[in-house]
Amino acid sequence: MSSPDPQVRAARNHSEASAGREPAVRGPVVAVTGAATGVGALLTARLAASREIRRVVAIDERRGECEEAQWHILDVRDPAIADKLRGADVVVHLALDLDLGSDAAARTAYNVRGTQTVLTAAAAAGVHRVVLCTSAMVYGALPDNELPLSEDAELRATAEATGVGDLLEIERLARRAPRAHPGLNVTVVRPAVLVGGMDTALTRYFESPRLLVVAGSRPAWQFCHVEDLCAALEYAVLEKVEGELVVGCDGWLEQEEVEELSGIRRMELPSAVALGAAARLHRIGLTPSPAGDLAYTMYPWVVSGSRLHDAGWRPRWTNEDVLAELLEEVSGRHTVAGRRLGRKDATAAGAAGATVALLGAAAVVRRARKARRR
Repeated sequence: MSSPDPQVRAARNHSEASAGREPAVRGPVVAVTGAATGVGALLTARLAASREIRRVVAIDERRGECEEAQWHILDVRDPAIADKLRGADVVVHLALDLDLGSDAAARTAYNVRGTQTVLTAAAAAGVHRVVLCTSAMVYGALPDNELPLSEDAELRATAEATGVGDLLEIERLARRAPRAHPGLNVTVVRPAVLVGGMDTALTRYFESPRLLVVAGSRPAWQFCHVEDLCAALEYAVLEKVEGELVVGCDGWLEQEEVEELSGIRRMELPSAVALGAAARLHRIGLTPSPAGDLAYTMYPWVVSGSRLHDAGWRPRWTNEDVLAELLEEVSGRHTVAGRRLGRKDATAAGAAGATVALLGAAAVVRRARKARRR
């Protein structure tokens, strides 16, 4: 069916305005998964308030707070989601489990199967665009990374860090989907270190009484505030930009700048000691973070964000501002080697520093093993 003549459309809008009614919104119908919490809740509220969005369909396993959205309560792995997506122009898939406390196998089953189901259901429902959100972590943190990385840089991460294996599989699904479902456009958004109500191995790094620095490493910190991420996702929803996108603050902070701004002193360790201890502690269940998480505090994985910039998007937050908010958020929390401590434990750990505690725990592990051999 052809679109109405522009003069007819203008007359209709004028008539509606004269009658005291707002003109009908002609923007897309957008479905958001994972809409009840976190980034999903923020994006749902933002889109529901936008005059460029016709309607928001919110999907989650429980109802969220946005009254303006049309809610459907179900698991994203349920094939019945296809019926809920009918009539949507765009789907933003944010129903991911990246919780440090989740069972790794269950987390992968949810993340990968959920993404597969949403992509297949979107194609079956006639949706023309799916927006996925992974992380700039998929580029990998490596000593030879360029500063900054281009969006087209090779994804060199491995599955050794929390959730990164799932994100890499989601990236593979995103690349295969247009071939499997002709006509389906898939946009992938990759934020830098996400801050704003987040609890990750990288935000917990700033909960330690000392900042662990691995000798010989070259850290570079780039943050992304959740408000900027939602703005970038809205750009993708409105088709102002497409493809593989990265989002974050402009530029980056060197480790020395982070220490000066945070007021947290460093504790430096040889690479073999830090990585070995972290691996042992995770293996026996004392810490939630695998040793692979340390790489992202050792080497740069800063990204340029050129595609969003070319489309007119700019971050509202600076790295310095986001770091200040992060430090305020984690104030009063105490973490050693990625493991949160109670107030009593934290008092003892604080004097020694996070790294000393990590080494002490590693020593306990070694003594226990020797005792078992006797």
